[in-house]
Amino acid sequence: MTRLHVFDMDGTLLRGVATLELSRHLGSFEIANAMEEAWLRGEVEDKAFWERVLPLWAGASEEEIDQAFEAAPWIDGMMEVFADIAARGEHSVVISQSPLFFVRRLQRWGAGAVYGAGVEPGRPPTEDLFLTVQHKVDITVALLDDFGLTASECVAYGDSTSDVLLFEWLSNTVAVNAIPLLRRLAAAVYDGSDLREAYTAGRALLDVAAAGPGQERPGMSAHASARSPRARSERALQ
Repeated sequence: MTRLHVFDMDGTLLRGVATLELSRHLGSFEIANAMEEAWLRGEVEDKAFWERVLPLWAGASEEEIDQAFEAAPWIDGMMEVFADIAARGEHSVVISQSPLFFVRRLQRWGAGAVYGAGVEPGRPPTEDLFLTVQHKVDITVALLDDFGLTASECVAYGDSTSDVLLFEWLSNTVAVNAIPLLRRLAAAVYDGSDLREAYTAGRALLDVAAAGPGQERPGMSAHASARSPRARSERALQ
Protein backbone atom coordinates (compact mmCIF):
# COMPACT_ATOMS: atom_id res chain seq x y z
CA MET A 1 0.00 0.00 0.00
CA THR A 2 1.34 3.40 -0.94
CA ARG A 3 0.41 6.81 0.43
CA LEU A 4 0.79 10.50 -0.40
CA HIS A 5 2.31 12.99 2.05
CA VAL A 6 1.61 16.66 1.24
CA PHE A 7 3.83 19.29 2.88
CA ASP A 8 3.53 23.05 3.03
CA MET A 9 6.92 24.79 3.11
CA ASP A 10 6.90 28.26 4.72
CA GLY A 11 6.16 27.91 8.42
CA THR A 12 6.00 24.10 8.20
CA LEU A 13 9.26 22.76 6.77
CA LEU A 14 10.89 26.18 6.85
CA ARG A 15 10.75 27.98 10.17
CA GLY A 16 10.33 31.25 8.37
CA VAL A 17 9.40 32.55 4.91
CA ALA A 18 11.44 31.86 1.78
CA THR A 19 11.15 35.41 0.43
CA LEU A 20 12.51 36.81 3.68
CA GLU A 21 15.31 34.28 4.01
CA LEU A 22 16.43 34.94 0.44
CA SER A 23 16.21 38.70 0.93
CA ARG A 24 18.06 38.48 4.25
CA HIS A 25 20.95 36.72 2.55
CA LEU A 26 21.00 39.26 -0.30
CA GLY A 27 20.91 42.29 2.00
CA SER A 28 17.36 43.50 1.30
CA PHE A 29 15.49 42.12 4.30
CA GLU A 30 13.83 45.35 5.49
CA ILE A 31 12.09 46.05 2.17
CA ALA A 32 10.98 42.44 1.76
CA ASN A 33 9.74 42.27 5.33
CA ALA A 34 7.68 45.44 4.91
CA MET A 35 6.07 43.99 1.79
CA GLU A 36 5.43 40.65 3.50
CA GLU A 37 3.68 42.39 6.38
CA ALA A 38 1.61 44.51 3.99
CA TRP A 39 0.60 41.37 2.08
CA LEU A 40 -0.42 39.62 5.31
CA ARG A 41 -2.57 42.62 6.24
CA GLY A 42 -4.27 42.44 2.86
CA GLU A 43 -2.93 45.81 1.75
CA VAL A 44 -1.26 44.50 -1.42
CA GLU A 45 -2.29 41.74 -3.81
CA ASP A 46 0.00 39.06 -5.21
CA LYS A 47 0.95 40.91 -8.38
CA ALA A 48 1.96 44.09 -6.55
CA PHE A 49 3.85 42.04 -3.98
CA TRP A 50 5.96 40.26 -6.59
CA GLU A 51 6.51 43.43 -8.61
CA ARG A 52 8.20 44.94 -5.56
CA VAL A 53 10.02 41.89 -4.24
CA LEU A 54 11.41 40.26 -7.38
CA PRO A 55 13.73 43.19 -8.25
CA LEU A 56 15.38 42.74 -4.83
CA TRP A 57 16.86 39.49 -6.15
CA ALA A 58 17.96 40.77 -9.56
CA GLY A 59 21.40 39.50 -10.44
CA ALA A 60 21.48 36.85 -7.72
CA SER A 61 23.56 33.88 -8.79
CA GLU A 62 22.57 30.23 -8.39
CA GLU A 63 25.34 29.95 -5.82
CA GLU A 64 23.89 32.82 -3.78
CA ILE A 65 20.43 31.25 -3.90
CA ASP A 66 21.95 27.93 -2.81
CA GLN A 67 23.63 29.67 0.12
CA ALA A 68 20.39 31.36 1.18
CA PHE A 69 18.54 28.05 0.91
CA GLU A 70 21.06 26.11 2.97
CA ALA A 71 21.36 28.85 5.62
CA ALA A 72 17.59 29.07 6.13
CA PRO A 73 16.11 27.74 9.41
CA TRP A 74 14.72 24.36 8.32
CA ILE A 75 12.88 22.07 10.69
CA ASP A 76 14.94 19.17 12.01
CA GLY A 77 14.56 15.66 10.61
CA MET A 78 13.30 16.71 7.20
CA MET A 79 15.71 14.64 5.11
CA GLU A 80 15.06 11.60 7.29
CA VAL A 81 11.31 11.94 6.76
CA PHE A 82 11.65 12.27 2.98
CA ALA A 83 13.97 9.25 2.94
CA ASP A 84 11.56 7.11 4.99
CA ILE A 85 8.64 7.99 2.72
CA ALA A 86 10.65 7.00 -0.35
CA ALA A 87 11.95 3.79 1.28
CA ARG A 88 8.35 2.70 1.91
CA GLY A 89 7.47 3.23 -1.75
CA GLU A 90 5.27 6.20 -0.84
CA HIS A 91 5.13 9.69 -2.32
CA SER A 92 5.98 13.12 -0.94
CA VAL A 93 5.09 16.48 -2.41
CA VAL A 94 5.84 20.03 -1.29
CA ILE A 95 3.31 22.66 -2.40
CA SER A 96 4.22 26.26 -1.65
CA GLN A 97 3.24 29.76 -2.73
CA SER A 98 6.92 30.72 -2.60
CA PRO A 99 9.06 30.83 -5.76
CA LEU A 100 9.54 27.47 -7.44
CA PHE A 101 13.23 28.22 -8.00
CA PHE A 102 13.63 28.10 -4.20
CA VAL A 103 11.17 25.27 -3.44
CA ARG A 104 12.65 22.88 -6.01
CA ARG A 105 15.94 22.81 -4.10
CA LEU A 106 14.15 20.58 -1.58
CA GLN A 107 14.42 17.76 -4.11
CA ARG A 108 18.15 17.70 -3.37
CA TRP A 109 17.18 16.70 0.16
CA GLY A 110 14.81 13.96 -0.90
CA ALA A 111 11.47 15.67 -1.56
CA GLY A 112 9.44 14.04 -4.32
CA ALA A 113 7.37 16.39 -6.46
CA VAL A 114 7.54 20.12 -5.74
CA TYR A 115 5.24 22.96 -6.74
CA GLY A 116 5.64 26.72 -6.33
CA ALA A 117 5.04 30.07 -7.95
CA GLY A 118 6.70 30.39 -11.35
CA VAL A 119 7.91 33.93 -10.66
CA GLU A 120 11.54 34.80 -11.34
CA PRO A 121 13.64 37.97 -11.20
CA GLY A 122 13.55 39.71 -14.58
CA ARG A 123 10.27 38.08 -15.58
CA PRO A 124 7.01 40.08 -15.29
CA PRO A 125 4.84 38.49 -12.57
CA THR A 126 1.52 37.51 -14.13
CA GLU A 127 -1.36 35.77 -12.41
CA ASP A 128 -0.86 32.54 -14.34
CA LEU A 129 2.47 32.15 -12.51
CA PHE A 130 1.03 32.40 -8.99
CA LEU A 131 0.13 29.40 -6.86
CA THR A 132 -3.07 29.92 -4.87
CA VAL A 133 -4.61 28.16 -1.89
CA GLN A 134 -7.01 26.41 -4.27
CA HIS A 135 -4.06 25.06 -6.24
CA LYS A 136 -3.03 23.11 -3.13
CA VAL A 137 -6.28 21.18 -3.31
CA ASP A 138 -6.23 20.86 -7.10
CA ILE A 139 -2.66 19.55 -7.16
CA THR A 140 -3.36 17.06 -4.37
CA VAL A 141 -6.47 15.76 -6.11
CA ALA A 142 -4.54 15.35 -9.37
CA LEU A 143 -1.70 13.49 -7.67
CA LEU A 144 -4.09 11.15 -5.90
CA ASP A 145 -5.67 10.39 -9.27
CA ASP A 146 -2.25 9.86 -10.88
CA PHE A 147 -1.17 7.45 -8.12
CA GLY A 148 -4.53 5.67 -7.94
CA LEU A 149 -5.03 6.67 -4.31
CA THR A 150 -8.01 7.82 -2.28
CA ALA A 151 -8.15 10.83 0.04
CA SER A 152 -7.93 8.49 3.05
CA GLU A 153 -4.49 7.42 1.79
CA CYS A 154 -3.20 10.98 1.94
CA VAL A 155 -1.99 13.13 4.84
CA ALA A 156 -1.22 16.86 4.76
CA TYR A 157 1.10 18.89 6.99
CA GLY A 158 0.64 22.66 7.24
CA ASP A 159 0.61 25.70 9.48
CA SER A 160 -1.33 28.66 8.10
CA THR A 161 -4.27 30.07 6.15
CA SER A 162 -2.78 28.81 2.88
CA ASP A 163 -3.55 25.28 4.10
CA VAL A 164 -7.15 25.84 5.20
CA LEU A 165 -8.89 24.58 2.04
CA LEU A 166 -6.74 21.47 1.95
CA PHE A 167 -7.36 20.77 5.65
CA GLU A 168 -11.10 21.26 5.15
CA TRP A 169 -11.11 18.67 2.37
CA LEU A 170 -8.77 16.01 3.76
CA SER A 171 -9.42 14.00 6.92
CA ASN A 172 -5.78 13.12 7.67
CA THR A 173 -4.14 16.43 8.57
CA VAL A 174 -1.35 17.51 10.93
CA ALA A 175 -1.09 21.13 12.06
CA VAL A 176 2.59 21.94 12.58
CA ASN A 177 3.29 24.97 14.80
CA ALA A 178 0.06 26.26 13.35
CA ILE A 179 -2.32 29.17 13.69
CA PRO A 180 -5.46 28.62 15.83
CA LEU A 181 -7.79 28.14 12.86
CA LEU A 182 -5.71 25.34 11.38
CA ARG A 183 -5.32 23.69 14.76
CA ARG A 184 -9.10 23.49 15.02
CA LEU A 185 -9.38 21.93 11.56
CA ALA A 186 -6.55 19.43 12.02
CA ALA A 187 -6.88 15.78 13.00
CA ALA A 188 -3.58 16.05 14.92
CA VAL A 189 -1.50 18.95 16.21
CA TYR A 190 2.28 19.11 16.60
CA ASP A 191 4.29 21.87 18.24
CA GLY A 192 8.05 21.51 18.10
CA SER A 193 11.13 21.55 15.94
CA ASP A 194 11.41 17.98 14.62
CA LEU A 195 9.47 16.90 11.54
CA ARG A 196 9.96 13.26 12.46
CA GLU A 197 7.54 13.72 15.37
CA ALA A 198 4.89 15.40 13.18
CA TYR A 199 5.41 12.63 10.62
CA THR A 200 4.83 9.99 13.31
CA ALA A 201 1.47 11.62 14.03
CA GLY A 202 0.69 11.64 10.31
CA ARG A 203 1.50 7.94 9.95
CA ALA A 204 -0.75 7.16 12.91
CA LEU A 205 -3.64 8.92 11.16
CA LEU A 206 -3.03 6.92 8.00
CA ASP A 207 -2.91 3.66 9.95
CA VAL A 208 -6.22 4.40 11.65
CA ALA A 209 -7.79 5.31 8.30
CA ALA A 210 -6.55 2.04 6.81
CA ALA A 211 -8.04 0.09 9.73
CA GLY A 212 -11.50 1.25 8.70
CA PRO A 213 -14.52 2.85 10.40
CA GLY A 214 -14.94 2.71 14.14
CA GLN A 215 -11.27 3.21 14.97
CA GLU A 216 -10.34 6.05 17.29
CA ARG A 217 -8.28 8.77 15.65
CA PRO A 218 -5.27 10.10 17.57
CA GLY A 219 -5.07 13.78 18.41
CA MET A 220 -7.82 16.24 17.63
CA SER A 221 -10.96 15.30 15.74
CA ALA A 222 -10.96 15.96 12.02
CA HIS A 223 -13.46 18.41 10.55
CA ALA A 224 -13.66 17.38 6.91
CA SER A 225 -15.64 19.70 4.68
CA ALA A 226 -18.28 18.48 2.26
CA ARG A 227 -16.90 20.89 -0.33
CA SER A 228 -15.82 19.16 -3.53
CA PRO A 229 -12.46 20.33 -4.90
CA ARG A 230 -12.42 22.06 -8.24
CA ALA A 231 -10.94 20.30 -11.24
CA ARG A 232 -7.18 20.33 -11.55
CA SER A 233 -5.84 23.77 -12.38
CA GLU A 234 -3.78 23.97 -15.53
CA ARG A 235 -1.82 26.84 -13.97
CA ALA A 236 -0.22 24.68 -11.28
CA LEU A 237 3.52 24.63 -11.87
CA GLN A 238 5.81 21.70 -11.25
